[in-house]
Amino acid sequence: MFDFAWSEILLIGAVALIAIGPKDMPAAIRTISSMIKKARRMAAEFQTHVDEMVREADLGDVKKAFNDVRNFDLSSAMEKVVDPDRGLRNTFATNPLEPAYPKAEEVSTLEEVTVAAQPVIDPVPPAPVELPPAKPDSPAWVPPSLVPTPAARAPADDPPAWLPPAAVAPRHGRP
Repeated sequence: MFDFAWSEILLIGAVALIAIGPKDMPAAIRTISSMIKKARRMAAEFQTHVDEMVREADLGDVKKAFNDVRNFDLSSAMEKVVDPDRGLRNTFATNPLEPAYPKAEEVSTLEEVTVAAQPVIDPVPPAPVELPPAKPDSPAWVPPSLVPTPAARAPADDPPAWLPPAAVAPRHGRP
């Protein structure tokens, strides 16, 4: 019932020896031991009377109910009510983001499968496309500072139709 270690009992004995004194210590120990014996005897007698009353009243079912209440597991009872077929638990037991590989029994081997012979087609690499040689913008003997830039040589695009002609004319140099 009480959980005393030997070191605690030794400490209590040392304090009692100092408080009671060495002369009266044997009488105090006899008194305490007799009180403990009486308490144990009364507890055993009470337990036997309760057991006898249960047997006489045939209250075995009540005792079983008390034991069931004492050993009741709320989490398992809730799980039985919420998930009786364990479908939710099985759903969350596996990681849905982890790829599922077939088991070794589910995979067929090459000996079991007959594959129709298919002709082997060698892939032909595509023929290289030859582009026409690029025309130089200007001969090599013309200095680069005299050659106009491609943007300056490109014809001016027509302005969008939604712009008024008066707004476009000064920019493009048109009247």
